[in-house]
Amino acid sequence: MKISTKWLSDYVNIDVEPQVLAEKIERTAVEVDDAYRLEKGLKKIVVGETLEVKNHPNSDHLHVCQVNVGAEEPLQIVCGAPNIAAHQKVIVALPNSRIADNVKIKRGKMRGEVSEGMICALQEIGFSESVVPKEFVEGIYVLPAEAEPGKPVYPYLGMDEDIIDLDVTPNRADMLSMRGTAYELAAIYDKKVSLPTPAIKETAAEKTADYVEVTADSDLASTYLMRVIKNVTIKESPMWLQKRLWNAGVRPINNVVDVTNYILMDYGQPLHSFDYDKISGKQITVRLAKAGEQLTTIDEQKRELSAADIVIADEKGPIALAGTMGGQDTAIDEKTTTVALEAAVFNPSLVRKTARKYNLHSEASMRFERGINRQTVAEALDAAAQLIADLGEGEITAGIAQGALENIASVEVKITLTKINKVLGTKLTSEDVEDIFRRLGFGVKVDQDLFTVSISPRRWDISIAADLIEEVARIYGYDNLPATLPTGELVPGHYTHVQKMIRETRQIMEAAGLTQAVSYGLTTAAKAKSFLMQPSEITQLSFPMSSDRTTVRMNLISGLLDDVAYNVARKVNDVALYEQGRVFYREEGISRPTEVEHIAGALTGLFETATWHDAKIPVDFFLTKGIVEHMLYSLGITTGIRFVQTTEHQEMHPGRTADIYVEDKYLGFVGEVHPTVAKEYHIDRTYVFELDLQKIVEMPKQSEIYTPVSKYPAITRDVALAVAKTVENDAIINAIKKTSGKDLAKVELFDVYEGKHIAADYKSLAYKLTYQNKEKTLLDEEVTKDFNKVVAKLKEEFNVEIR
Repeated sequence: MKISTKWLSDYVNIDVEPQVLAEKIERTAVEVDDAYRLEKGLKKIVVGETLEVKNHPNSDHLHVCQVNVGAEEPLQIVCGAPNIAAHQKVIVALPNSRIADNVKIKRGKMRGEVSEGMICALQEIGFSESVVPKEFVEGIYVLPAEAEPGKPVYPYLGMDEDIIDLDVTPNRADMLSMRGTAYELAAIYDKKVSLPTPAIKETAAEKTADYVEVTADSDLASTYLMRVIKNVTIKESPMWLQKRLWNAGVRPINNVVDVTNYILMDYGQPLHSFDYDKISGKQITVRLAKAGEQLTTIDEQKRELSAADIVIADEKGPIALAGTMGGQDTAIDEKTTTVALEAAVFNPSLVRKTARKYNLHSEASMRFERGINRQTVAEALDAAAQLIADLGEGEITAGIAQGALENIASVEVKITLTKINKVLGTKLTSEDVEDIFRRLGFGVKVDQDLFTVSISPRRWDISIAADLIEEVARIYGYDNLPATLPTGELVPGHYTHVQKMIRETRQIMEAAGLTQAVSYGLTTAAKAKSFLMQPSEITQLSFPMSSDRTTVRMNLISGLLDDVAYNVARKVNDVALYEQGRVFYREEGISRPTEVEHIAGALTGLFETATWHDAKIPVDFFLTKGIVEHMLYSLGITTGIRFVQTTEHQEMHPGRTADIYVEDKYLGFVGEVHPTVAKEYHIDRTYVFELDLQKIVEMPKQSEIYTPVSKYPAITRDVALAVAKTVENDAIINAIKKTSGKDLAKVELFDVYEGKHIAADYKSLAYKLTYQNKEKTLLDEEVTKDFNKVVAKLKEEFNVEIR
């Protein structure tokens, strides 16, 4: 919001240097982006009058001009502007002058003709092209006829005004207007605000009801009002209005549109003007768009509307997107004679959705989104109607067409002096606080320690006691608040059990040789539904930032595969990554998903490269499975771990995938990514795992206890079994452990053989069983007895043949 101190002085008298004022605003209210004056740095730029304009003898586009600049003799200036003509008042940069960007203008020759200065466009003296009237964008600017040759040009263009550019935060939308800013500065400097109120003159014989009838759903527009001004002449706005607009960063267009923009900046109230003669019928309706309806907006874009868009509609259909942009078919043009002027308060959520969907963020939509002063809607409408009538020689019809009107009341908030001083650490008196509330324009009643504060509707951001404390702090001055250290009981900080387990899991993964990856929590719907560990509904965003980030993830593997693909595409073929994070499961009929901690890994290529003394170690199923086992053992889960072959995961290789259980509790899976999925990601053979870390955290665990090394010798027994290929190693080891006695210390599979001397549907598995007692030396007879029980059990359960 660009604030002109000259405009501001019409409402509140603050005799302060602009830089000082800007610094005070920044410390008390909102941030200030810049404080500047357009004439600063410019030199010797005056009003000129073109006495004679001739074509340049050596150019087809230059002109030789004789220009009166208030001196005894006119200056000869060569100008290439297409709109240069005789008897114009123009902007002249004299010889040795300085224009924008510190460019110096000197006497010289242009194609053989002397040029003693420069006739300037507004852009060349520091104006942004976005505020230059369209008719002068491609040429020089023509000043009003009353401009006096030889006089400095700055006052004619408002360049002698100081501008403070405010960066208004969303919670202080009341400062998106000159009047709101005037109230704020009056409170800061304890000054009085003097705001003019419009005196409406309804000079037309007709009533507004003779022209329009308006209806509005109060859920869409809590207030909707309309006035009609007839016999309006569309023309250029007077200079005072143009200056105020371009100093506020708005391009002047014509007297009707300029008035609506002027009131927007003055009151913070968005308005819209319709060409009444282009409206079909008398009935104006505020409603939601219907499926299939279309609207061509004033930017000449044809838009397909949706049922979430608020529209202003006549009897044929939509004529404007409410609070966002008007329609091309009812826009004001040079032929307009009757203006239908709208003032309203639209549903902020729906306006924001519409503005975002069509990328139509504007000054009006921003104010509707953040809030406007609902108390001055009718006043702003009257002020605009009267100004349009004055500038366009029009007549205002009697009365206001009312579709909806909100009943506005002040908000009462209670707070105690004790609470204020406790929060701020101050020793303010009741009189101090009461004075601050008075300066802010609030009504206040004091009952001993209790303040009952009546908040004006112009400060809709204040509704609770904490807001009042902030207001007291601002006006009293943040730099006046005492600086003290926080007090309270000191307690040692520590991680929770869950935090410790999560950090320990990360350390285990990194110690195992994996590198942590962090993937997006948002992905596509297809990737979100891949590698699922349990049934779940997808959770999609209403307004995703891109088509690749529409759905919250339900697995970590998809993100890790993206990371693997990223590395492989850059010739990094040996990748070992893990990620610890949350996935989001949602049950049908429930809107909010449940967050679950997971841990996952992805490995491809070589786990260890070959060296002069070590062979290379490629990634395979058993290496990946070993990492998972290592993690579980390190976390204290040492018993009941089972790996069960599965074909249930469509994205995984059906013969190289296993579900992971602890006893009967499902934790996750490990295995090779299906070749077709790997091909989609453009990666080679890749192994992955994903586990429910939350279940692991909640499981009972075996604490690690130091056990001294036994001083008694161990005895080993080897056994080779011919078993059917369908029998799993895990089942045999579990049977050995359950059957053997307490002296069995370890079971190891040391050989697997298939081939000659073994039946086609059989395999040979060789195991080493280690027995050891920590309290005595085992006898060979004791071990043999225990070993024979194991062999008998294996023969009985698996029909094995001892080789």
